[in-house]
Amino acid sequence: MNDQAFTFQTLHPDTIMDALFEAGYSVDSGLTPLNSYENRVYQFQDEDRQRFVVKFYRPKRWSAEQIQEEHQFAHDLLNDEVPVAAPIKFNNQTLLTHEGFYYAVFPSLGGRQFEADNIDQMEWVARYLGRIHQTGRKTSFIARPTIGIQEYLIEPRQVFETSAFIPSALKDAFLSATDKLIGAVKACWRDDISVLRLHGDCHAGNILWRDGPLFVDLDDARMGPAVQDLWMLLNGDKAEQRMQLETIIEAYEEFSPFNSDEIALIEPLRAMRFVYLSRMVNQALG
Repeated sequence: MNDQAFTFQTLHPDTIMDALFEAGYSVDSGLTPLNSYENRVYQFQDEDRQRFVVKFYRPKRWSAEQIQEEHQFAHDLLNDEVPVAAPIKFNNQTLLTHEGFYYAVFPSLGGRQFEADNIDQMEWVARYLGRIHQTGRKTSFIARPTIGIQEYLIEPRQVFETSAFIPSALKDAFLSATDKLIGAVKACWRDDISVLRLHGDCHAGNILWRDGPLFVDLDDARMGPAVQDLWMLLNGDKAEQRMQLETIIEAYEEFSPFNSDEIALIEPLRAMRFVYLSRMVNQALG
């Protein structure tokens, strides 16, 4: 991925407005940027005072087939009455293109922030994760990847090796620490754990609350162990996290079975996410 491909240098406001016009939207407001690390996401209002969200996908990160699988998963969930933000169809298509950018339009679904320290809300979220995984098990992603050591550890390590953003005086120590981490994860990683379609990035920032949970941003959806969508709900000290995990699993199992062997993957998955995000920061800076 070259530097220019990783940026949005040519995505100007006029480009966004033209793309929306092509999709049949008459924008009657400004474009309000929303938080998104990977993509460019804006809220807008049309002439009928309806609010929408448009997401422009970071170039070269996902193929058209991979994005379409994300969109299909969202609509599968919606059809199973799971509260999720699913892209709007335009001429029976959810994935749109304009000047080389992939983009999609979503309904603007307001809500307040999920309270990560509210055990009642956490229990409710866990039940819905059980339902998400019910749907996720019905079929598999073909184009989208599976969580694994290669993408989350080996490839980031290769990026770090040539990175100009790690001080030269610290690079050997940084790479050595990364190698130790890779070795530790390999020692406890399980390739025999069953995988399914996941939300993939189910942290508190991707859950809104409006008379119950509302799940947004399936951009990181992929195949992986069920526990990947559970562990990011945990917070506080170890004792608190143990109690939370018991509550989460009990609520989750009302709708989906849970393999307790996956609990041993929580710390490896946590470490893999840290390394993976470090790689993404490095590439964004580059």
